[in-house]
Amino acid sequence: MADAERTSQTERAMREIRSLVMSGAFAPNARLPETDLAKRLGVSRTPLRQALDRLVAEGILERIPSGGIRVARFDLDDIRDAIELRGVLEGTAARLAAERGADAQVAEELSAVLDDLDDVVGSSGEMDFQAYVPLNRRFHELLARLSGSQIIKREVERVARLPLASPSAFLQGQELIPDFRQSLTRAQRQHRAIFEAILNREGARAEALAREHARLAQENLSFLTKAQPNLAARIPGMALVHANKISNGGGENAKPV
Repeated sequence: MADAERTSQTERAMREIRSLVMSGAFAPNARLPETDLAKRLGVSRTPLRQALDRLVAEGILERIPSGGIRVARFDLDDIRDAIELRGVLEGTAARLAAERGADAQVAEELSAVLDDLDDVVGSSGEMDFQAYVPLNRRFHELLARLSGSQIIKREVERVARLPLASPSAFLQGQELIPDFRQSLTRAQRQHRAIFEAILNREGARAEALAREHARLAQENLSFLTKAQPNLAARIPGMALVHANKISNGGGENAKPV
């Protein structure tokens, strides 16, 4: 098999296995049978094993001491820590962008994304939720790039692949929340404030704003696990959270990030 074809199979296997795991197709702690999985995905064993190795490095799979690979299991503290870590990394990205000076081309692209988000959030008619999700994701990608650090960019991307740590992780199901539009408006105000602090070369403020913005996801988690646990099945990655950690207590409305 040519290297390019093997790489293509590995990338495809990674995407499909990650999707299966996040959707709950495999239970936490379940061992993944390589032979059956290779047949299911239509890939050979070598690229499959490479995909599994990379997903172990991401943290959604883990090695079994006696041999083999299983689905990782997370508790709520793990998820909170992952969200907090994303905030720390994005805050660092924002501070570095402010202190070092934002790349003009990346800043121009981010400004255009913010304008598009303004149009989506500020529309007087029905909000185009499908347009908001990729624009929100693009904002966070560009924020990491603005740092000018490949290390920071890489680590932001890495932590965002952990269950429920992505900036868009909690956006599915948001249309069921009564204050949905207000939540998006609040998030967009924070997007604007972060970018303005970067352009004004206010490193400490940019970092604090980015970290505060990421903490909105903690409110999402609280809402889904307490106020509306029935929505959890709609959120990719919630299936990996230990079931007995999900309570039926009260909670606040979720907020998008």
